Amino acid sequence: MKIIINVFITIFCIGSLNTFEIKKTEPLKDDYNVKVIIKGIRSEKGKLVLAIFKDQEGFKTRNPVKRVELNKSELEGNEILLNLDPGTYGFSVLDDENENNKMDYNFIGIPKEGFGFSNYYHKGLSKPHFDKFKFEIISNKIKLIEIQLRYL
Repeated sequence: MKIIINVFITIFCIGSLNTFEIKKTEPLKDDYNVKVIIKGIRSEKGKLVLAIFKDQEGFKTRNPVKRVELNKSELEGNEILLNLDPGTYGFSVLDDENENNKMDYNFIGIPKEGFGFSNYYHKGLSKPHFDKFKFEIISNKIKLIEIQLRYL
């Protein structure tokens, strides 16, 4: 029973990756202070959706401050370059392989597409807390963020 409850919590967590209705931001090429490296992408099909959160409330309510969509065919070296104001942030990524703008699930509710969080590999089946994947951006410093995608 505990496993079934955890699976449903995971589905809720991952479902939060596909309900963004916010500003779309294009990645940068020149002036940047954040370098995001995406690891473990299993195919070249589809796009990556990076959601940028400022706090637990935004993550909990699925309300990122920015969203970056990038076709995997345009991804150079699995890197995304961004320019963000100093502050606290947390990133989540959806590997939207079929480009339908939502997480897809198998017949028992397990995600079929990959997901990940900034500098944090989520091993659990429940939604992580923002504190697990948050980081600070400081003026005049480039921040390196690694996101390891997980496929269930």
